[in-house]
Amino acid sequence: MKGVKQREVCGFWRSAFFFYKKFSAILLLRLAFQSLGVVYGDLGTSPLYVFYNTFPHGIDDPEDVIGALSLIIYSLTLIPLLKYVFIVCRANDNGQGGTFALYSLLCRHAKVKTIPNQHRTDEEPTTYSRTTFHEHSFAAKTKKWLEADAFRRNSLLMLVLIGTCMVIGDGILTPAISVLSASGGIKVDHPKMRNDVVVLMAVFILVGLFSMQHYGTDKVGWLFAPIVLIWFIMIGCIGIFNIYKYDSSVLKAFSLLYIYRYLKTGKKKGWTSIGGIMLSITGTEALFADLAHFPVSAIQLAFTVVVFPCLLLAYSGQAAYLMENRDHVQDAFYRSIPDKVYWPVFIIALWIAEAWHRRPECVIYCTTCFHNNTMH
Repeated sequence: MKGVKQREVCGFWRSAFFFYKKFSAILLLRLAFQSLGVVYGDLGTSPLYVFYNTFPHGIDDPEDVIGALSLIIYSLTLIPLLKYVFIVCRANDNGQGGTFALYSLLCRHAKVKTIPNQHRTDEEPTTYSRTTFHEHSFAAKTKKWLEADAFRRNSLLMLVLIGTCMVIGDGILTPAISVLSASGGIKVDHPKMRNDVVVLMAVFILVGLFSMQHYGTDKVGWLFAPIVLIWFIMIGCIGIFNIYKYDSSVLKAFSLLYIYRYLKTGKKKGWTSIGGIMLSITGTEALFADLAHFPVSAIQLAFTVVVFPCLLLAYSGQAAYLMENRDHVQDAFYRSIPDKVYWPVFIIALWIAEAWHRRPECVIYCTTCFHNNTMH
């Protein structure tokens, strides 16, 4: 009987462990799905305007398209994928991300703030852990270097404030560009439409979507997540279609050699075009700033499985289209869409351009978290 009871107990714990793993996996998938509607709006809308801003004066040589595509591919690989998803997101402050969260993390390990919070009375109620470093380690030396001079401590605070202001500025300016680019797609089918009408339509969309902010991250995330997922799947499929239909040779852009050729032959013009290419990674900082809403594993899963491959296919498809239609660089995204799916893609583009407006709220949220951390 004793052996039977032991087997029953072991079976119970095995079932409980299996249920916990299954529940955790389902919860992770749910959070990864929900993060699509909050985190990746700006990265997802970048294909609307990247190639036009890279070649504002037109395309002289088809090889330039491959060189620009190669730069886009490795920009997405190095900055969002390798730097943010696998490195920066791990440097979070007890699950919180953003500039202030990093500063709060530094302040608990080093005396670098103007208002100290490392008294015994502050340490007892806190739930955060403070690890110690070896005396000769790089972290310990950096800590001593920062603590030794008040100018360095104040400079660190100013750097944090400037970085946060840049994020807020980016969060205000870039969505306007995204919405205008998405709204401008209607002129492809109605070329006689005035720009004033497009701008007015974008304003109405912005006001309507901003009015939904008070519903919170959970409801807005569930509202936008299906739309964003459909968007990424659609631009990925359109990319595959364009690669097959126009020019599959654009796939050679995965070779770093074409970056070298592009910058060498383009000279000053090639180097200045990098400003347009950098638009392909705008919004990457949201991966870290939105850690206050989602765990690291959920953001990593969503980016590596959905966002990254779909963006590579979308940019490759546009490049393939431009290889045969260099005169269409101004509105390459909409012109590369097959006629049968043009209007569904246009409508979803308007929605996806709005999904990113959650990010300014995340900045404010992280600021509040910073205040709470520094005062306890």
